[in-house]
Amino acid sequence: MSGTPSPRQCRRFAKAILAWFDAHGRKHLPWQQQPTPYRVWVSEIMLQQTQVTTVIPYFEKFMHRFPDVQTLAAATQDDVLAHWSGLGYYARGRNLHRAAQVIVETHDGRLPDSIDTLIDLPGIGRSTAGAILSLAGGQHHPILDGNVKRVLSRHYTVDGWYGKSAVEKTLWQLSAAVTPSARTGAFNQAMMDMGATLCTRSRPQCQHCPISSSCLALASGDPVRWPHPKPKKDKPQRQTWMIILQDPAGRVWMVRRPPSGIWGGLWCFMEFDTEAAANAAADTLNPLHREQWSALRHSFTHFDLSIHPLRVQLPTESLNGAAAPTMINDIEGRWVAPDAPVGGIAAPVERLLGRLALPLLNQQ
Repeated sequence: MSGTPSPRQCRRFAKAILAWFDAHGRKHLPWQQQPTPYRVWVSEIMLQQTQVTTVIPYFEKFMHRFPDVQTLAAATQDDVLAHWSGLGYYARGRNLHRAAQVIVETHDGRLPDSIDTLIDLPGIGRSTAGAILSLAGGQHHPILDGNVKRVLSRHYTVDGWYGKSAVEKTLWQLSAAVTPSARTGAFNQAMMDMGATLCTRSRPQCQHCPISSSCLALASGDPVRWPHPKPKKDKPQRQTWMIILQDPAGRVWMVRRPPSGIWGGLWCFMEFDTEAAANAAADTLNPLHREQWSALRHSFTHFDLSIHPLRVQLPTESLNGAAAPTMINDIEGRWVAPDAPVGGIAAPVERLLGRLALPLLNQQ
């Protein structure tokens, strides 16, 4: 990066971005219609690390079920996570629910219009707060989501991975410098659109970019060199064993996971750290059938997980109708039909439930 842009250069940058937005920007997304602070907030949380096309149906379903912050705050966590299932990064859904409760309890059911107060709410950082207040309220606040980071990193050739605090600080300074006081919401939306549609991670469409004439990365001849990637590390490999326990009626025993950690608050099968522990637990059940399914691989941001499912079918006499086996003492456990979701479930658990439609001894 060669110096800080001058005020004149920043004004030219903003003018070009806004002109492009007026002609080509996205203006018909669901959350852009009636952009209340609540609707913008929900959309911004869903859009974190998730593409627009994926978010749209989730947003529409979520708004239908939770049309306002009061409805969201009054809902159960199960209901909220059930509407989040498949969207991933479930802490976002839990924080959204908790923040709604705080808004109702502390702020008379209205999202605060102060950026500092917004940031105090669970799951809302500086960029999300700035987006809410600029897009829904017209306030002058810069933002710095992943798309904006990419546009600024390229245009100004900011070296270093933007996950580092020093690099992020530089990007915040640039974002603040180029964000105009007039039409801030339109500018912020334009910057997000630019990163999502033109200044993409690979194969950026520089020929259509409104600021290509001043882009330092393009001038270098290698625009995809920026932003610099995260330093590579081998992902840790983890394993878990799950018992898919079925009663004679075909119902599945599911337990709620702890509120924090991966899949926090979601419903899952019984889980064990080792194959020996899973088999020992299955032995106590005197199962009618038992079979080991092929492993299921699931990738998280920081590690890869291999899930080893063990399907166990109980004989009629083991239950005497409805009681759970004595080895199951989790008060959050319950019997559910495989096709009747109990609440929020993680994507790999949903995939395993789908396998139950296949006959026994045909799960490979």
